[in-house]
Amino acid sequence: MMEELDARLHQIGQHHFRARFRLRGRDRAVVDLRGITAVRRHAGELVERRLAPAEPRNDGRQTPYRGHPVFVAQHATATCCRTCLARWHDIPAGRTLDDAEQGYVVEAICRWIAGQYALHHPPP
Repeated sequence: MMEELDARLHQIGQHHFRARFRLRGRDRAVVDLRGITAVRRHAGELVERRLAPAEPRNDGRQTPYRGHPVFVAQHATATCCRTCLARWHDIPAGRTLDDAEQGYVVEAICRWIAGQYALHHPPP
């Protein structure tokens, strides 16, 4: 399962729009300051509130481009809206995400964030 996720994230990362996202400045500082465990918890909360409902409020426009590392990661991993989840991750729109799907999205986000750090310097 994780190899499949890694392969999918690699494929998404080849897309010209998705490839330009990097964890920089304040967004990176949040990970440095709070640690990946806190960021994972934030990701879970944000996904549950903004992405998991069957019809999210402002779907397609609910994820800012900056302001939190999770937002940047969502755009980089195509987990920013239900349309992108359907297109890139085969998770259909129009129904509430179950716990496994929410976990998958959070894992994709956190794997991308961890990948922004050098192999010998993992996120705190």
